[in-house]
Amino acid sequence: MNWNEIIDKVTPYIVRIETPEGHGTGFLFMYNADRSFCGIATAYHVVEHAERWQQPLRIIHYPSNSSAFLPEPDRIIWGDADRDSAVILVPPQKLKLPEQVIPLLPSSSPLPIGVEVGWLGYPAIGPHTLCFFCGNISARQDVRHAYLIDGVTINGISGGPVIYSTPTDGVRIVGAVTAYIVNRATGESLPGLSVAQDVSHFHDITARIKSFDEAKAHQPPVVSPNPPPPDAPPPDLSSSSEPTQG
Repeated sequence: MNWNEIIDKVTPYIVRIETPEGHGTGFLFMYNADRSFCGIATAYHVVEHAERWQQPLRIIHYPSNSSAFLPEPDRIIWGDADRDSAVILVPPQKLKLPEQVIPLLPSSSPLPIGVEVGWLGYPAIGPHTLCFFCGNISARQDVRHAYLIDGVTINGISGGPVIYSTPTDGVRIVGAVTAYIVNRATGESLPGLSVAQDVSHFHDITARIKSFDEAKAHQPPVVSPNPPPPDAPPPDLSSSSEPTQG
């Protein structure tokens, strides 16, 4: 797998998410039909505290040197604590993000054990430097909608995309990094496994947004109950707005 080419393709989609409590990583994965907002995927625990306490977020897109400061009224967060997954819906104007998105892996085609995957994020030890990691799928946990991966995850990478590529399908987003489980069976902190939630929550949000877009497109136009005749002169807006008493 040529990771250099894959990383070059995925990097423009990755953002750093800052909160009053710290930072995490996220990635662009969707636009709505009229592109009035976009969806940034991340781990729910990255934004949980800010959402609960209505605190602001700052999303930084280093490849374009753009950022968006988002007070609570300026964004919507749809989170799933059980899947540790969240989607931030934001206006895309301030972030110079790619026009197209990288496809999500279909939920009906989970990756098998042994497949090599990679992930990227902004670790706490290099908070402004995008870092790459890779490893193999060790197990699939269907109940948790998660993968266990033989590889390292560091604080700050949470929410970063897990990626996979084939010559046939190209690059796909497999999930988002959420945790690193250290092996403490002997009382020491020994190497463990990374946890990545799958993309099921992101597929759910995409379907919900699509249904909203379709409903909006099929809404009948609003017609005035008493429309003026075609040859009626325009109203005089220069006169007083107070009604004339008869």
